[in-house]
Amino acid sequence: MVDTMVDQWDGARATRDPARCRAQLMAAGRTLFAVYGYARTSIEDLCAAAHVQLRDFYREFESREALLVDLYDEVAIGGMRAAEVELSAEGIETCSTEERIRRLFDAYVRVVTRDPKAARVAFVEVLGVSRAMDDHLTMWRTVWVEFLTREAERAAQRGHGLDGDLTVVVKVLTRSVDELLAHHGRRPRQVPSDWLTSELTRMSLAMLGPSAPPETSA
Repeated sequence: MVDTMVDQWDGARATRDPARCRAQLMAAGRTLFAVYGYARTSIEDLCAAAHVQLRDFYREFESREALLVDLYDEVAIGGMRAAEVELSAEGIETCSTEERIRRLFDAYVRVVTRDPKAARVAFVEVLGVSRAMDDHLTMWRTVWVEFLTREAERAAQRGHGLDGDLTVVVKVLTRSVDELLAHHGRRPRQVPSDWLTSELTRMSLAMLGPSAPPETSA
């Protein structure tokens, strides 16, 4: 009886506080989508876990997929901001290309893998959901292609020999990032974040090609 009253009180309080309601639904989605899978989680399941009413769900989200999009964006925006902040960090403009790439990936990976449940949702559960979700992921890949293209151009200016079309190289790298993060999302203990950073750095340097040796005077 006491537990029932507490649940009812929590639900009523969430309804009165839209920010709290949204946060509870986000937390419920993060957990249920990660543990049971997006396809096997209903809106009713989400409302029960969040202690909110069905009408409260639709007040915050147009659909279950809209909640999934917001959960993905939360991770994606956090990772992008972390990389952008690292671009302003001390020493980033004077370190070697290898160290710069490692630092950028380390900043990104640490944020997007901080919560294993959020990482699974963002890099596994979003796959194959719908055409609209695929388009959303493509939009984000475009953002990352622009970011990584700037870094590849900078590496080229510093003497790294890029073979072939730069755009193709960056798109391949972006897809590789997605695949490794999905691998981590499925098996976070077997694919730790430190390994991800090292592997992404290694792959990037391999695609960029070796830096040209400094010219020597005759």
